[in-house]
Amino acid sequence: MPIEYPVPILGLGAAPLGATGTDPFSVRSAALAHDTIHTCIDRGIRFFDTAPLYGAGVSESHLGDALADVPREQYLLESKVGVVVNADGTLTRSYARDMVLRSVEDSLKRLHTDHLDMALIHDADDHFRGALEEAYPTLAELKSQGVVRAIGAGMNQWQMQAEFARSADFDCFLLAGRYTLLEQEPIDEYLPLCLKKNISVFLGGVFNTGILATGARPGARYQYTDAPPLIMERVRRIEAVCARHGVQLKSAALQFPLAHPAVRALVVGMVSPQEIDENLAALRAPVPPVFWDEMREENLVDKRAPTPK
Repeated sequence: MPIEYPVPILGLGAAPLGATGTDPFSVRSAALAHDTIHTCIDRGIRFFDTAPLYGAGVSESHLGDALADVPREQYLLESKVGVVVNADGTLTRSYARDMVLRSVEDSLKRLHTDHLDMALIHDADDHFRGALEEAYPTLAELKSQGVVRAIGAGMNQWQMQAEFARSADFDCFLLAGRYTLLEQEPIDEYLPLCLKKNISVFLGGVFNTGILATGARPGARYQYTDAPPLIMERVRRIEAVCARHGVQLKSAALQFPLAHPAVRALVVGMVSPQEIDENLAALRAPVPPVFWDEMREENLVDKRAPTPK
């Protein structure tokens, strides 16, 4: 069934709020994490995606602390099940009923809330049966109790989400990195299926781990590693079209996937107030229709993919 309550078209992907060490995309202090979250609230971004996996609960804790003084009805929280944080900080992956219940209870404590707006089954790539036969019914029970408002799945692949859609009554999916300015494979099967089933699609990874934000420069990242030559060349071609029409690559990357009617929102990792403002400006910047015409003519986007008007 569709999610009936309003969802902002841009949400904060809070994975970087839990990143540690030398990760260049991490938020390295609680103060900066809280400033980033408060800036989202100030700018009208009221949708926050997190998970126990992100920093072994650190991301959820930052969100809970930063949002403590914000009325709960003014924002949406999405977290995930499938990973439980142990007392010693280690992680246990499980989709069993008791672990799902424990995961949700722990998330609610870290987030200082009594409910999740969306609860997603997280990265169940090798656990389809357990996710469907144990995690899903447990979340459905919690939904009936009002502890969660919507049930979904969050993954980096669309194929298993399509199987979930055929097998149970899901409300939403978070799909990372698979429907972007670089990749439109879900246009054939997955997105039409979500439309048919009234499943709201949230898209993460719309910059494909960085290259659609930075451009094809040395060290550009694609799918969590250095971009291969074929991807670098394709992005250079996209950048050339952008240059001819005075369009920022970021603007094209953010605006393109929102044109599909199945897509409800983007979930974007942002690590500073400056980055939030840059992405909002890119999302609002005008992109002329002739830009999308040339992108189709150059076979840089699937001709069947809807583009912004």
